[in-house]
Amino acid sequence: MGAKGEGVLSANTYMANDLAQKIGFTLRVVEATKEIHDLMDMASSDGPEDEIVERVRKEKDQEKEEKEAGKSGFMDKVKDFIHDIGEKIEEAIGFGKPSADVTGIRIPHISLHKADIVVDILVKNPNPVPIPLIDIDYLVESDGRKLVSGLIPDNGTIHAHGSETVNIPVTLIYDDIKSTYKDIKPGSIIPYTIKVGLIIDVPVIGRITIPLEKRGEIPIPYKPDIDVEKIRFEKFSFEETVASLHLKLENMNDFDLGLNSLDYEIWLADVSIGGAELEKSANITKHGISYVDLPITFRPKDFGSALWDMIRGRGTGYTMKGHINVDTPFGAMKLPISKEGGTTRLKKKKEDGGDDDDDEVSDQRSEMDD
Repeated sequence: MGAKGEGVLSANTYMANDLAQKIGFTLRVVEATKEIHDLMDMASSDGPEDEIVERVRKEKDQEKEEKEAGKSGFMDKVKDFIHDIGEKIEEAIGFGKPSADVTGIRIPHISLHKADIVVDILVKNPNPVPIPLIDIDYLVESDGRKLVSGLIPDNGTIHAHGSETVNIPVTLIYDDIKSTYKDIKPGSIIPYTIKVGLIIDVPVIGRITIPLEKRGEIPIPYKPDIDVEKIRFEKFSFEETVASLHLKLENMNDFDLGLNSLDYEIWLADVSIGGAELEKSANITKHGISYVDLPITFRPKDFGSALWDMIRGRGTGYTMKGHINVDTPFGAMKLPISKEGGTTRLKKKKEDGGDDDDDEVSDQRSEMDD
């Protein structure tokens, strides 16, 4: 082929290559345009965007949960480590929780107005070091109703490997109880529950509370009623009269009273005729009656004009005051007694010129004093 033929072939080849490049560029432009349209369609559609947002949110939540799980797991591991270390220290050194028990409840004093209760608690310390008893929290209730509560701070120290009896004093004021709960009547016996919390600081273990509970019964004492039913005269004269008071004692309580002694003073027509302190023994059952004879000696001429009223049978007023000392199922009690407003007429035995009848006594009012 000549030079002219080679020139034509080279020109054709060049034109073919150029056309191929243009066709390839056009195809790429078409593909790029299609991709742009596809992206625009995706952008104009809510579905794919929501899916993307939801997927991103889930990925973040999962990442957060993994972090929190990792943190929680780390804290759990730390707690387990501290607990294991504490147990190993306890085993090595011998630390342990103290124990406590209510060993008794005493009522050292009880009267018409209040009851003093003492709760005895034995606390044992198994540790090689002393432990402080920080606070004592207590509550006394009856049938779920609070009677009294309180907090006793700073109660000393329990010696190492030792035990101590802790006394918790509690006072019940009857007037407060009766004014709060109208159904609690004088003379009754009510159930009670004492709840105690011992707050103790134990090395290694830390501060703990030992709960204790004890049940029992407590009385609400009621005044015994007294009555001078008879006055029997053994000897009657203006200079000296010897008589015996026949005293009636009525127990108004739901529990027995064991009379041990009593002291008394008696007034006739506002003149004291004396008194005495006597050892007398008698059992007065609950809601029962007992009688006691009390000796008196007085001089009628000391009464002045009131004596003539008594002799003429007009009667004269009398007053009696004193105390009775009794035993009860709840401990000893000293109960005040007082009788005012009674009237009596003096009558002598036949050998003294009388009719040997018992004197008549009419009672108008009775009350209790301290």
